[in-house]
Amino acid sequence: MHYTVKAHIYAGEKSGYMAECVEFPVVTQGQTLDETVQNLREALALHLEDEDLLALGFASKQPPLVVNYEMESVCA
Repeated sequence: MHYTVKAHIYAGEKSGYMAECVEFPVVTQGQTLDETVQNLREALALHLEDEDLLALGFASKQPPLVVNYEMESVCA
């Protein structure tokens, strides 16, 4: 049993970054990518703290997080 949590990170409308989980209603933000990922981990942990993680398919209390980062095009 090895279930990963998937999330998308993209540039915020005005500044910083936004992160959204695909499978869970977890959304967060941060000024840097590192801060955004840390905030995402914390928000996800809070969301899952009262859940039966084994029943959800997780093999551990800290499931792996797979993040896709959406970058703006550099082509002119």
